Amino acid sequence: MPKSKRSTIVPLTQTNKKGREGKEKLIEDIHECADNYEYLFLFSVKDMRNTYLKEIRHDFNDSRFFYGKNRVMAKALGTTPEEEYKEGLSGIAKDLTAEVGLLFTNKQPEEVQSYFADFVKPDYARSGSIATDTITIPEGPVMRGVDRMPHNMEPLLRSLGMPTVLKNGIVTLLVPYTLCMEGETLSTNQAHLLKLFYHQLAEFRVELISCYHNGQIKQF
Repeated sequence: MPKSKRSTIVPLTQTNKKGREGKEKLIEDIHECADNYEYLFLFSVKDMRNTYLKEIRHDFNDSRFFYGKNRVMAKALGTTPEEEYKEGLSGIAKDLTAEVGLLFTNKQPEEVQSYFADFVKPDYARSGSIATDTITIPEGPVMRGVDRMPHNMEPLLRSLGMPTVLKNGIVTLLVPYTLCMEGETLSTNQAHLLKLFYHQLAEFRVELISCYHNGQIKQF
């Protein structure tokens, strides 16, 4: 990356000592990474899953990830050409909104793009997501995968809207019940039921937004 424009002291708003120290440490870490890595990627990820993030961090163990605290990360990079830590970094800072993060790495962009294009994992859909399939549970003894639904789950299923009863200790559905219809927006109860029945209708993936290198930004 290009040489730092200046030795930057970033002022932080009044906060408690522990919180202030944490923010200052984050800014220092980002500045150190900007000095030591060739490339900075801005990425987005919806519904971050720690399990998958650990896998990605393992595969990029020679790189650094930062996720969360967008305002502090933007301060570290500099939000204007006058404040930016290195030339051009304000172009990344302006896009630090919503569920996005930073990846500092020396891996070539082609390798990074290829990795994330292939990193797609099945996941449980959350409320507000669009159902990608119609899932109906048949009448009779309720199955979860190849096993019967545990009897102690019956009150929960009923509370989530399923017309279930216990018959001889077996969770039983009185009529067929549709968990979701393809194309509809999932409610909280529907997302919970889909997870209880092991139906993964979503995908976890990381989308690359842009790449910073030597003062220049490439959009993807």
